[in-house]
Formats: sequence, C-alpha cells, structure tokens
Amino acid sequence: MIELGQGSATPAQGDLIKDVREADFMTDVIDASNEVPVIVDFWAPWCGPCKTLGPALEAAVTAARGAVKMAKVNVDENQMIAGQLRIQSIPTVYAFWQGQPIDGFQGALPASELKAFIDRVVQAAGGDASGGLDEAMEAAEQMLAEGAVADAAQTFAAILGEDETHAGAYGGLVRAHIALGDLDQAEAILNGASAEISRAHELEAAAAQLELARQAQGAGPVSDLQAQVEADPANHQARFDLAQALYAKGDAEAAVDQLLEIFRRDREWNDGAAKQQLFTIFEALKPNDPVVLNGRRKLSSMIFA
Repeated sequence: MIELGQGSATPAQGDLIKDVREADFMTDVIDASNEVPVIVDFWAPWCGPCKTLGPALEAAVTAARGAVKMAKVNVDENQMIAGQLRIQSIPTVYAFWQGQPIDGFQGALPASELKAFIDRVVQAAGGDASGGLDEAMEAAEQMLAEGAVADAAQTFAAILGEDETHAGAYGGLVRAHIALGDLDQAEAILNGASAEISRAHELEAAAAQLELARQAQGAGPVSDLQAQVEADPANHQARFDLAQALYAKGDAEAAVDQLLEIFRRDREWNDGAAKQQLFTIFEALKPNDPVVLNGRRKLSSMIFA
C-alpha cells in the first residue's frame, strides 16, 4: 500500500452509503452535509436506468475514499421528500453541501462522467476526491520526466493497487513501459484496462504514444530523410518518414511542421495520412502543450482557408 498519510484508508461502505427515509433525511443528508458533501440518489425499484446508475454511483463514491457520502432515497416510499425537491423523473441525483443542493443531474451517466461529477462536488467543498493519490501521481510523473522510469512504473503500479480504475495511473504505467522500450508489455497493460476506463483520455493518449513508438522503430536516419526532402520537396513519403523520425528523436514540433507541410501541399495524399498522423501526435501530447495548440491552430487555418 502506498504511504499516503492519514486519509488514505477507505471508510466502511456502511459509513459512506445509506438507505435514507424521510425521517432520517434531515440528519443523514442536511446535517451530514455540513461535514462532507452528500450525494443523494433518487430511485425506484421499477426504474431500469436506476439499476445501472445506482451500483456505478456507489462504486464512484467508494473510490472517493470518504470525500463524499451517498444517500439512497426510494421515491415510492418517500414521496414527500421527492415532492419537496421537485423530483420529476428518475434517476435524479443531487449533491448537498452545507445543507444546500449544489449540483445534480438526471439519467444514467458513464463512469467517467460520474467521477467528474464527484470530483466537481468535492472540489466545490474544498476537498480532495483522490484520497491523496494525486500526490503520488505527481511524484510518479516527476520521476518519469526526470528519467527515473523504473521508479515511476513502480509508483504507477502502486497507485493502481489502491485504485484499479485510476485512468491516470493506468496511462502512466503504459507510458513508463514505452519509455523502457518494452512496447509489448505496454500494449498488454493497455489492453488489460477495464471497459470502465478504456475510453478515458489518459488511456487514449497512451495508446497514441504507443502507436508512435511502434512507428519510431522503423524510422530512418533524420539526416538521410532531410536530404531526400531537400532534393525533392514533393516527395511526401520521405517527408512523412522524416516526421516520424523527428518525433522519435523527441522533436514533436518539427514533426508537426513537416506533416503540416504535406497537408498544405496535398491534403488528400495517402488517404489523408498527414492529417491522421497530426491527430495521433496531438492525442499523444498534453492538450495544453504549445505544440498541440499551435499545430491545431495552423491546421484549422488551412482547413478553413
């Protein structure tokens, strides 16, 4: 277990998730929300979407490790509360903080959106939904950036031991194995991600990095490819290969410039390969990376010129 300090233990589920009736609502929701946000799930036994949302919401609340609590209210048995809060359709979810509803939604949501909802609620209350895992993630990312790849991989793995659905740690572990040159293991880890997080941005970014790393294995010498492009600027394949080689050497900006030049000259070349490769690079980098921001802006100006 990662040493994350005193808040790392997960409270018992009975302390986090309760079936609440009208007589208990004031105590278990309104009063309790003065200490920690309380998420209220309004449901009914006959409601199909409720059967999907309820367990997923319970899992998300449990994963927050005490940063929020959950109250389950059967609207058939507690019609007065449902009427007071104007519950018109179910499932409906409200988040209470300091006695007041501060957020909510209707209908079933995917796990990624449930986590985002809970994170938003916890942050509004000035808390930390990660239970301390954010600090471990920051440490692991710093290790990876500084070249302590094996240590980073161990830390990412330890975070997953605490929370097996932590998309950031999953993506980090994939990236660490890419950095170690073990692409087969990176792919195995990526393929082992649960459906719950398989479409998370962190895993899609890791998948893009893996694809680029596979391409880099066949990239030729930069100097030879540059010479080919200088000799024949219309040799799009040589320019495309040069972009791969530049990215493999860590020069993403130059790689993007070469791909943009192909797109400028012939956007349909090789079934739009340059544009697709640009999107792969953009996906592999952080969304706020200047290479991504500038590259997307230049691409958009060409598309809509």
